[in-house]
Amino acid sequence: MALSVHDAFAAGGRRGRRRRGRRGALSEINVTPLVDVMLVLLIVFMISAPLLTAGIPLELPKTEAAAMEDQPEPISVSVREDGAIFIQEDQVPFQSLGERLAAVAGADRERPVFVRADGRAAYETVAQVMASLSTSGFTSINLLTDTGGPSSGAAAIAPETPQP
Repeated sequence: MALSVHDAFAAGGRRGRRRRGRRGALSEINVTPLVDVMLVLLIVFMISAPLLTAGIPLELPKTEAAAMEDQPEPISVSVREDGAIFIQEDQVPFQSLGERLAAVAGADRERPVFVRADGRAAYETVAQVMASLSTSGFTSINLLTDTGGPSSGAAAIAPETPQP
């Protein structure tokens, strides 16, 4: 096999391969792995963020009211259908509700408290929980509902038809 003077891979030519020791520093940063990792993290957080809401499964009643604007660090009090009461995710007996909520809130009695009650929970239980929160000194008590339902029974009730 004959070697040409113009052959780029010739062993002794000036255009031939350089030895490894003379290679200059690579001044470019490869951002492809960084972009790949960031896209994977974005997808993971988009999927996991909705799962980080309060952990007590409830069926909230629906109303026409719009969602409230975000408030910092609310305390969640949940009332299940069977009357069980939870502060955040810890079950609390009704008798110690005020004390436990005061312990969670500390000295900040203006911290918002969100009452989440199952739509099938007894009205009496929900009213007692809200009264207990009020007498414990909390001033920002909010009752959470799902949006999209009727705000009053007027639209849901069909007009009466006269009986013959």
